[in-house]
Amino acid sequence: MNILPRADEAVIPFEKFTKYALNPDGDANKAEAFLMALEYDLTNYEMLIEDIKLNITNYNAVPKPDLGHGQRYEIIMELTGPNGKTANVLTAWIDDKETGEMRLINAYIDRKKGGTGND
Repeated sequence: MNILPRADEAVIPFEKFTKYALNPDGDANKAEAFLMALEYDLTNYEMLIEDIKLNITNYNAVPKPDLGHGQRYEIIMELTGPNGKTANVLTAWIDDKETGEMRLINAYIDRKKGGTGND
């Protein structure tokens, strides 16, 4: 298995969730998908961040093309939400050339991989 390099140092900006992924005013489709599939929303975003942190080394990190800003990776992890349902969450990471940090750049429910939010 290919584990995310420097996973123990990975940065997960809370704004990715409070301003975008879980915020209906930021990205309504992502927010609805997280709410419906796993019951994550703005009131419990810290739980989602912790869930991602706990699972980051349990799944394969697939290298993606470097578009000039640093090596990118994709990890699809199966998470169980507060509602007890399980769904696949696609997380995207970058080993940022400018800052030197391994950072989460995207997260969403991956319906293509069976992430329907059903058990």
